[in-house]
Amino acid sequence: MNKSLFTYVLLGLIPIGYGYSTDQNKEANIAEERIMNRAEVKEETKWDLTSFFNRNEWEEKLESLLSEANNGFTKIKPVEFSKETTAQELRETLTSFFDYMRNLEMIYVYAHLKHDEDISATPNKEAYEKARSLYHQFQSASSWIEPSILQIDPAYFEELLADKELSTYRFYLTQLRDQKEHILGSEHERIMSLAARMQGTASGAFSSLANADLDFGMIEDKEGKKHHLTQGSYGKFMKSKDRILRANAFNKLHKTFLTFENTIAELIHGQVQNHLFNAKVRSYKSCVEAALKPHHIPTSVYHNLLDTISNNLEPLHRYISLRKERLGLEAIHSYDMYAPLIETSDKKYTFDEACDIVIESVAPLGEEYQAILRKGLKEDHWVDIYENKGKRSGAYSSGCYDSHPYILMNFQGTLNDVLTLSHEAGHSMNTYLSNQKQSYHDAGYTIFVAEVASTFNEQLTYEYLYNRAETKEERIFLLCQQIGAIRATFFRQAQFAEFELKIHEMAENHVPLTPDMMKKVYGELNQKYYGPDFAGTEEASGEYLRIPHFYYNFYVYQYSTGIAAALTLVEKVKEGNLIPYLDFLAAGGSDYSIEILKRAGADMSSVEPIEKTLNVFSNLLEKLEKEFEIKD
Repeated sequence: MNKSLFTYVLLGLIPIGYGYSTDQNKEANIAEERIMNRAEVKEETKWDLTSFFNRNEWEEKLESLLSEANNGFTKIKPVEFSKETTAQELRETLTSFFDYMRNLEMIYVYAHLKHDEDISATPNKEAYEKARSLYHQFQSASSWIEPSILQIDPAYFEELLADKELSTYRFYLTQLRDQKEHILGSEHERIMSLAARMQGTASGAFSSLANADLDFGMIEDKEGKKHHLTQGSYGKFMKSKDRILRANAFNKLHKTFLTFENTIAELIHGQVQNHLFNAKVRSYKSCVEAALKPHHIPTSVYHNLLDTISNNLEPLHRYISLRKERLGLEAIHSYDMYAPLIETSDKKYTFDEACDIVIESVAPLGEEYQAILRKGLKEDHWVDIYENKGKRSGAYSSGCYDSHPYILMNFQGTLNDVLTLSHEAGHSMNTYLSNQKQSYHDAGYTIFVAEVASTFNEQLTYEYLYNRAETKEERIFLLCQQIGAIRATFFRQAQFAEFELKIHEMAENHVPLTPDMMKKVYGELNQKYYGPDFAGTEEASGEYLRIPHFYYNFYVYQYSTGIAAALTLVEKVKEGNLIPYLDFLAAGGSDYSIEILKRAGADMSSVEPIEKTLNVFSNLLEKLEKEFEIKD
């Protein structure tokens, strides 16, 4: 089935921060001053959850659903569908099923938003776990529905599909029919649903190890000053001008992971075996097909991405050479990838200024789009703006069908924060417009398109700022930021996707996934992607050990395809094709994602968007090279 983001998050297959945002490349900033407690944060800078629920209302809805769960969700008691089943009977079952889902989503989204305000608060944790547990109960209770529908005689199924009584559920039923060969019988689906939470064990164990148990200790900068190394501070150190600090941070972090390489390799192996099990049980030809086919995405999309990039790595190699030259190095190490090529901008923005920049930059999307976004950011409190003690780090956009979008930020006033706001606003507007246009069951867009709207907005904001840059230094800084973003989101994620494909293919061919084997594969990919000026080390080859995305089942390639689609659609809108793009934003999950994108102007079954992105990267690199040649 073509599951929405919400379903994947609830199943624990992707965490909320990654499910709704690409901010794996945006490390949390560590504030130097004392961090406020939640109660000290001004109300006007918090998101407004009271427009969604107050806590008493949430508790009442939770208790109502818990009562339904204890009684076995009576509105969806198992029945056997057959030729005697009428369109009205099937519609009533589906209506009850989606009504439950809609209410469960409301319960879950409110709980996770409260949880992320302060993840150390016990009441928030308890509420969050209650919501997740309730969904798993419902998943088990409803697991009979799809197998039972598919027991209907195929000829009669087509009659039902054409019946006006079922018109609102036509695409849902079409997806179900198209996946018939991979859906098991009712009892087997019930067993698979019971196993779903258990299958997230490897991911959960890795998260606990990486984020809670590992202590990375202290590192020194070039002056001998000591710094506490954490997962959050690591990103800040990687952007430092101090190469000693960068090297110490990179090597210390990865040596720590390498100390546990046997354990982590076993977790990755377990996750791959989990994917292999599901592929075999559901009769897919491969793990990658099992991940893509439910979304109606041909495996050729995955292979086209990797093949096209592999055959066009010269611009990336040229960029690495430029970095080596500008930094005055003999070779580029992994810890040099984010080092600034020019004095970084120390300009600070207020949140209101950031909102104005984002709103003005999306002018190509029309006045109505801008008006909705302006009201959301400035009047309706979509955003929880500032960091507080216990608040989840990073940024994301969330919400549900019965709420407006909500954006979590940890705003520090940097340019990166402005771009992050633009990115999350893209997600939010995609959600808002889809919810306005589609029925509940057709509103949730899939992971494959999730990053398109966000990256689209980010691109508009880059161009807006670049066109208004007043100095050579500003232009260079913005070009470096944009090129770096494409390098990290397009090339780096493709490298991850290729590693993921290789280790799954090894498992399918009964090749043991040992630490040495995986280091070898990852090290060879480093050299392939970054070229002769890249210096491979054991720490660089062991980077795979710390990447959480390798537990998400062929997730990362969608960052690459997402930015490729976004850059293609930006050009379409500039050419005057706005309506198809707005239709895409409002389409939600009302059709297969690849078809929705194709109608908007990005055919991801072809190599054209990938080639377009490679051209954009090359053109930006040429601009940067010319800027460096210009004398002041």
